[in-house]
Amino acid sequence: MEKQIVTPNRSLTTETEKLLNAQIGLEGLSSSYYLAMASWCDKSGYATSAEFLYRHSEEERQHMLRLFRYVNDAGGHAIHPDITGVKYDFKSLREVFEDILHHEIEVTKSINNLVDHCFSIKDFTTFHFLQWFVTEQREEETLARRAVELFDLIGEDGVGLWTIDNEIGKLESFAAGNAGDTPAV
Repeated sequence: MEKQIVTPNRSLTTETEKLLNAQIGLEGLSSSYYLAMASWCDKSGYATSAEFLYRHSEEERQHMLRLFRYVNDAGGHAIHPDITGVKYDFKSLREVFEDILHHEIEVTKSINNLVDHCFSIKDFTTFHFLQWFVTEQREEETLARRAVELFDLIGEDGVGLWTIDNEIGKLESFAAGNAGDTPAV
């Protein structure tokens, strides 16, 4: 196991700081990704989905800032990520929400790995801080999963896509109601 270095002016190990900065990068990517999806939905006539994704982009940015502040408050140095590789074009509305689900599952894995790291080195302060993200990810995955299910439940023929687009706007209250008492940021 790598020696964990903590200096007198900081409470984060260098490895924890590195992992938190990687998570900052993932949250920044999420924000950019959702913004690109919102733009695609906007130009494709899916107004409700576009608004949903614009809000979601800002929420992901807030997640990034929450991590940023934590790293700096703990004596570390939060690094703004270089964001590249953002997908801007999609074949369908369904592809947008399937991509969201896959992305959120990857974010959950990353958070879980970070939590596991903190627990293993007994950094219980950071472990506790990350519990909000654990709960938030359950809500994010539930939201994405329900969005994808709409395509199978409603179908895409006739007014199906129009109906799905309208139902997307109702999902946030559904997910929040099923995620427990922890409010989203």
